[in-house]
Amino acid sequence: MTAITASDVNKLRQMTGAGMMDCKNALTEANGDFEAAIDFLRKKGQKVSAARADRDAKEGAVIAKTSADHKSGIIIHLTCETDFVSKNEDFVKFANGIADLALAKKPSSVEALKSLPFEGSTLAEKLIEQVGKIGEKIDVVKYELLEGENIISYIHGSNRIGVLVSLNNHFNEINSAAGKDVAMQIAAMNPIAVDKADVDATVIAREIEIGKEQAKAEGKPEAMLEKIAQGKLGKFYKESTLLNQEFVKDSSKTIAQMLDGIEKGLTVNSFRRVALG
Repeated sequence: MTAITASDVNKLRQMTGAGMMDCKNALTEANGDFEAAIDFLRKKGQKVSAARADRDAKEGAVIAKTSADHKSGIIIHLTCETDFVSKNEDFVKFANGIADLALAKKPSSVEALKSLPFEGSTLAEKLIEQVGKIGEKIDVVKYELLEGENIISYIHGSNRIGVLVSLNNHFNEINSAAGKDVAMQIAAMNPIAVDKADVDATVIAREIEIGKEQAKAEGKPEAMLEKIAQGKLGKFYKESTLLNQEFVKDSSKTIAQMLDGIEKGLTVNSFRRVALG
C-alpha cells in the first residue's frame, strides 16, 4: 500500500477543497491515485446529496448580471440550507462563477446550465463536490435569461433578490439610473406583470369574481356588482402591474410617468425577478 504523506493530503485539499481527513481517507482508498481519490470524494458527495435530498434548502444566493453591452442579462439562484453557508465568501464566489458561466454561454435551461464545463468538470459534478465539501444540500434551482436593447440588473439585500429589467431604448447613463430605480421597485413591490395587457386572463377573471363576491357580501345591489368589480380590478392593476404602480421614490407619479419624464417614450419591455425561499 502506498504511503500517504501530509504533502499528498494538502495537495488533494488544494485540488478539491475537501477536509483534511476526507482527503486522507480518499487517498488511502485510492492507494495514492489522485484522480481516483477525486472520484472517491465525488462519490462521497453523491451519497451526502442523496442523504440530504429531503432537506429544505431555503437559503442561498441570487446573482443577477448583465453583459458589457447591456444586450443580455442572467439571474441564477444557488440554494443551500443555512444562512451561515449563504454568507460564506467561498459560497458567494461559487455562485458568481456560475453566473459568469451562464452569462457567457446563455444556456436554454437549468439542466443545460448544469451540463456545461466548469472548472475542469461539469457544473453538475461541481455541485456534487460542493455538497461533499460543505455538507449541505446545494443546487442551482433557478436560471433566467433576458435579452433586449437595454438590460439593467439589480441585486437586493445581500444576494436575496435578483432583478433584470429590459428597457426599450439604447443604454445610456440617464436611462440606466432610471432602470435601476425600476429594478428596485420590482424587488420591493413584486409586480405580477409589466402592464394591464400582460396579466393572465385567468387572474383577471378571478379578480372580477372576488370583487363581485365582496360587493355582494357588502349588500350591494345585483345590478351594481359588475361595475363595482371592474372598479376593484382597476385598483388591482395599480397595485400589481409595474407601469401602473406608484413610484416608490415619488408617489405622485406612476412608473410609466417617471420613465416617460426621463426620456420620452422610455418604457419597460419585460422583467425577471428571483427571490430566495
